[in-house]
Amino acid sequence: MKGVTLATYSKYLGRQATKDELRNISDADIQQIYRSLYWDRAACDQLFSGVDLVVFDMAVNAGPGRAVKLLQEIVGSTPDGGIGPQTLAAVAKQNPLSLIEQYSEARRVFYKSLGAYVTFGKGWLRRVDEVEAEAIKMQGSKA
Repeated sequence: MKGVTLATYSKYLGRQATKDELRNISDADIQQIYRSLYWDRAACDQLFSGVDLVVFDMAVNAGPGRAVKLLQEIVGSTPDGGIGPQTLAAVAKQNPLSLIEQYSEARRVFYKSLGAYVTFGKGWLRRVDEVEAEAIKMQGSKA
């Protein structure tokens, strides 16, 4: 099911999906879900290469509103969970590599604050490390 939950698939379909439907979800539906519910909502197309990846991954893992608020807190924009001209202007003033590192560290702090950290923390932090490394590579390829 490639990370898509029953609740997310139901939201995408606009009706309650069945477990069987989710088991048989198409790659096209998965791609559209990730695009419309996470990538687009976090305005990843408008972010630096690499920054788009860390924000997108957080959006998938913790929701687009939380992902955007985290970005807004880092860049000094009002943390309202919606990306608009002020947030994009604040992001544009940042050093992309530094922003990737700051965002990744903020993710670590967030995960460590959760009660489920004891159970899932090791996996969450590994995910952050892997995504951060890939994001840095993406930014490096732009230099």
